[in-house]
Amino acid sequence: MRFFRSILALSLLAILWSCDDSVVYKAHEDIKDGLWYIKNKPEFKVSIEDTVSRYNVYYVFRNALQYPYYNLYLTRQVNGPDGALISNTLEELFVSNEITGKPYGKGLGDLFDHKVPIAKDYSFPKSGVYTFKLSQSMRQNPLPHILSVGIAVEKVKNEP
Repeated sequence: MRFFRSILALSLLAILWSCDDSVVYKAHEDIKDGLWYIKNKPEFKVSIEDTVSRYNVYYVFRNALQYPYYNLYLTRQVNGPDGALISNTLEELFVSNEITGKPYGKGLGDLFDHKVPIAKDYSFPKSGVYTFKLSQSMRQNPLPHILSVGIAVEKVKNEP
């Protein structure tokens, strides 16, 4: 019963969180059985038409409280509209406090949602479809208790 309440509450949070007109793209891929294999590399295709505006780009992911590490190493590959490689970057994301073990992110029950900046105030050089490919780069394969991973792109709001 507690699990179903957690899912319901997180669904309501997701609905409220998604009602933002600055969101250009937001998608995630569920990780089957919460076991993220190295060979599983979710791809996200982000269509950018406005190259004048500035954007904030984020990782979005969900983990269970049982996730055994305080960090998560991700490799992010980005290809431009012409298919050319723009970046291939290994990054360390923090899931919980290393000392106390207190989880970061927004949580309810034993599930935690994270929104971690990739790029702030970024302008895409060309219009078209950008492909983001994410893979886990931890030593453990499969990596347990990662439930979903994705990308969010939001237009930077101009302050009045």
